[in-house]
Amino acid sequence: MSDHAGSTTTSDVVVVGAGHNGLVAAILAAQAGLSVTVLERNRAAGGATTGAAVFPGHSARVSRYSYLVSLFPDELVARLGISLPLASRAVSSFTPVIRGGRADGLLVEAAPGAATEESFRRVTGTGEDHAAWREFYDAVARMAEIVAPVLTGPLRRRRQVRDHVVSAAGAALWDDLVERPLGEAITRRFRDDTVRGVVATDGLIGTHTSLFDESLLANRCFLYHVIGRGTGEWSVPVGGMGAVTDALLDRAQRLGVRLVLDAPVVGVDETADGVTVTAEGAVPGDHHGRHVLAAVAPAVVDGWRGRSVPGPVGAQLKINLLLSRLPRLASGMDPRVAFAGTTHLEEGFGQLEDAYTASVAGTLPEMLPGEVYCHSLTDPSILGGTDGATLTLFGLHTPVGMFRGDDGRREAAVSAAVASLQRHLAEPLEDCLALDDQGRPCVDVATPADLEQSLGMPGGHIFHGDLTWPWQDDDVELAGPAERHGVAVPGSRRILLAGAGTRRGGGVSGLGGLAAVDALLDVISDMSARR
Repeated sequence: MSDHAGSTTTSDVVVVGAGHNGLVAAILAAQAGLSVTVLERNRAAGGATTGAAVFPGHSARVSRYSYLVSLFPDELVARLGISLPLASRAVSSFTPVIRGGRADGLLVEAAPGAATEESFRRVTGTGEDHAAWREFYDAVARMAEIVAPVLTGPLRRRRQVRDHVVSAAGAALWDDLVERPLGEAITRRFRDDTVRGVVATDGLIGTHTSLFDESLLANRCFLYHVIGRGTGEWSVPVGGMGAVTDALLDRAQRLGVRLVLDAPVVGVDETADGVTVTAEGAVPGDHHGRHVLAAVAPAVVDGWRGRSVPGPVGAQLKINLLLSRLPRLASGMDPRVAFAGTTHLEEGFGQLEDAYTASVAGTLPEMLPGEVYCHSLTDPSILGGTDGATLTLFGLHTPVGMFRGDDGRREAAVSAAVASLQRHLAEPLEDCLALDDQGRPCVDVATPADLEQSLGMPGGHIFHGDLTWPWQDDDVELAGPAERHGVAVPGSRRILLAGAGTRRGGGVSGLGGLAAVDALLDVISDMSARR
């Protein structure tokens, strides 16, 4: 399957990018009877979902860039013919807080019950926010059931989706999540700053914006985080995120997909009859196809075609840690509970807004808002037999511009992120860190600039650009298959978007690759009908 020799290929379809979306597209196209060549700029497939043993001397296998799965539909897994076992986390979230000089924390169970209610009362002082929480997320769950199916198939119209959501969950929820800035709904519905912040974080992961911005970017981000698979649950892929890549690669290999590694694309020439893709690297040459599926950011496609547009701004910091043991918390909460779900750090509503304001000014807060995940509590196989635990710290509001150049911002951001965790620990984090075979602490850092450089991902933006509503406006014409599936490249007939930057892309979902092939098959059908 992997090709390191030869300089020219001719296929029905050329897929550019062997991340998970590119592999999904390649599999689906091959299953439809098309010959497929995949070009990948790096020396390994998988893109942001690649798993690796990044700590020398330890077998623990982590993903440097991605973390959980929510949006990958079961129907797509079945259509691909792969096995993708997902493990549910025992806890939804824990948010350590210090109130009146006393360490405590807000616990939200995976299935919220008495412990969640008691935690709300203890931290907030009343039962009001717990009641508001239940009312809000009950309505969100009803909306998720409506919107999740909208992620696949031809694009639905805004009015059609709105009517169904209003019928199931009420007009107030639609207005709160789709019509007005998310921050307005949160501050109106909830009183406690910590509770407000826990709700707000789903609107900010991988996104750089204010919760009150009129662009509603936070709203779009929030929607994708709560509708996945119809429940909004974020699950751990068994074997780690790299298991997703492994399953897709194995399936593609069995289907005869040709993979060319170390082949960065430097030019694309489209004619009425096909597309020629020119690659450099270890296997320089031309690759001819009737169609190209671009599983890369739209900004990359613009570059191929000589269009100059502003690049996206990624704004997340990811720190992978390997620990000899989980640290004790100042609150006394069992760390096996506190880290079993999403651990929110310094993510009060006011702190999130302050951190955004600081980032726009080019500065960092003393303690960076962020979230911690301990995937090895849910799936010990990630450790590969290594004792201890993995810990991933995901910092917010760290835009790529901070890290272009060598001015110490990387170290400052890491320090601010670690400080937000250390504040709530009963012991030094460094005492819990494992050491690699050279005696160095097992810490792996990825800034947006690292993603930009290592993966060719413009701006290090994990969604390839601002997320879009998963429907189309009522007055926008859907002229052809590419437009109907949200994968059109303006001015092109034979190049289709296939990555996270498609109309309903983003996250580890496979939705970009799926939409591209569904559109492609419609294009081929239309072409055959005209002959």
